[in-house]
Amino acid sequence: MERSLVCITAFSNKFWKIKVQGNMFIVSYGRIGTQGSINTKEFSSEEHCLREANKLIQSKLKKGYRDQEEESGQAMQMTEAEFWRLIDAARQRGDYMEEQLEWLTAYLSRKSIHEIVHFDIQFNRVYQKSYTSDLWAAAYIIMGGCSDDSFDYFRAWLVFLGKDSYEKALADPESIMPYLGKEEDVPEFEDLLTCATIAFEEKTGLEQEDYLEIYYSLADEKPDPEIDFDWDEDDEETLSRKFPKLWAKYGEYPLG
Repeated sequence: MERSLVCITAFSNKFWKIKVQGNMFIVSYGRIGTQGSINTKEFSSEEHCLREANKLIQSKLKKGYRDQEEESGQAMQMTEAEFWRLIDAARQRGDYMEEQLEWLTAYLSRKSIHEIVHFDIQFNRVYQKSYTSDLWAAAYIIMGGCSDDSFDYFRAWLVFLGKDSYEKALADPESIMPYLGKEEDVPEFEDLLTCATIAFEEKTGLEQEDYLEIYYSLADEKPDPEIDFDWDEDDEETLSRKFPKLWAKYGEYPLG
């Protein structure tokens, strides 16, 4: 008999496992993401061992532990479609992105920790798709330059446009032109990157480090792909050919 439990709450991020082997059981426990500690105990018979193991399991369940598979299933409840519906809902809450983000953060802070984390997981999966040479070139033209950080904030702005606009931008970066504003309206949305973290902090009173520990215990993070750049920031001719509409409007008069 083997049982794996976890306890993930505002103040706990622990695992507990028990494995019965004959008349002995092995218990491992600790913080998720660490090796933890191991204890063993031997009994006079297999029946006695199994009985004591079940008592320990029931004790852990009463303390708020849940089966790891069940808890992981809860964490996967937010699908990509639900993520996009939430972004669309936020965009309806006010006239400015700051108001819309405030609503989104407040909404998430009322959800479970797993829901907050999985919103962030879905965001990062979507967000990573925009790490492309074409979009970086477009951002460079629009803003007259684009550092690593600026490109991160630009991509967050793209996500907040919503599913249809975002996917069109992936296929054709010039499709975002109707969404570009006046000179002072730089297409960046840095605060969206920390929306889930802020929601977690508001919900629990804990710190960013606590959130990240839970996030990385649940997320299957992959590094950004390598970009094969087919343009150079000093080669205006290539940029103007690559995106002629963007270049015509922002090549000499970029935003920002």
